[in-house]
Formats: sequence, C-alpha cells, structure tokens
Amino acid sequence: MKLSRFFEDLMPLYKAELEDLKSDSEGKNVLKARLREKAEQLPLLLPMMASNPEMLAVAFHQGFIFMNPLTFESLSAKEANKLPGWKTLSAAVKLEPWAEPLSRIVLKDADGEAFLVIAATLEYLNRSQLTRKLGASDAQDGEDEDKDANEESDELKENGDLDGQYGRHGRDDGDDGDDYDLGEAGADWLAEQGFDRKE
Repeated sequence: MKLSRFFEDLMPLYKAELEDLKSDSEGKNVLKARLREKAEQLPLLLPMMASNPEMLAVAFHQGFIFMNPLTFESLSAKEANKLPGWKTLSAAVKLEPWAEPLSRIVLKDADGEAFLVIAATLEYLNRSQLTRKLGASDAQDGEDEDKDANEESDELKENGDLDGQYGRHGRDDGDDGDDYDLGEAGADWLAEQGFDRKE
C-alpha cells in the first residue's frame, strides 16, 4: 500500500506518541491508564487538533470498529485536503461505545470531522501495519503489540467500558455478521491481523 505524504509523515508521530504512553520509568505497561488521562485532557488539547492531530488521536486508540477496511486502504493514500467528511464514513467505521462521548467533544470544533477521519485512518494503519513488518524482531514487536491490544480490550470489557459490541477487530472468530460474503478472503485478512481462524 502506498501512503500519501500526509499519512507517511503522520504515522511515525502517532506510533511514537503511543510508545511514549506505553511504559513508565520502571518499564511497566501503563498504556491504559495514560490513554484514560489523555481522554480526560481532550478538551484542553482541541487547539492542537489541526496542527498536531496525533496528540489527540491516541485518545481514540482501540476506539474504532472497522466495517470496511478497503475504505481505509484508499483513505491512507489521500492527502489531508482530499479526505471525506466523517459522516460519509458511517458504513465503513463505527466508534466503540466508550469513544462516543470523546467524538462529541471533538465534533463541536470546526476541525472535528476532519480530525476523526484522520484519527480513524491512523488507527487503521497502526493495526494493519503489524502485518507488513519485515524482520524477525519486527514480527515479535507486532506480536507484543497485538497482545497488548487484546489485553487492553479484555481489561476494558472487565471494567464495563465495552458493552460487547464488536467489529472486525473485536472478535477472534471473524463472525460478526457483517462479512458481506467475503468468505475465505475475509478469513485470510483477519488471520493477517493476528486473529485465530474460525475452525
């Protein structure tokens, strides 16, 4: 996949922001707690939305349900001024219930719709990038990231932050009722994302 210059420049910043939040000085994984802090700070960060979207986008980490990944493959090749509005993506992406209040905060801002499209695309790229890493050490990093993502999701469910609504990335059996007869291609794609194949 060829990224636009916009996403090519922004993606490393987004990943670095997530890495900064991931562990404390003792090396403990504190990502979930720091993401919650970032979400609480969101109203204060709104002035940075247009200039540094990656600073706010991390608050939505694991907050998107991708219904149509091909849409995001296409969006990642577009420059910022060519991206569609958030409302036009309603069939392609949904928000996890815990992310809905955050979206209402950003949508009050004039740049909110554009920001949500950028945040969703960054999150999609972050997840799908795991399948495109090349070296053995990179593959291990990807497994660690996938494990972290699954642990975050489990923890959110235990705390009642998720109410059991799932998208393509939320279940490991791939059967979420919106596969649109993708069959084997869908199963392959889910397997590439690190999910178990349905037996």
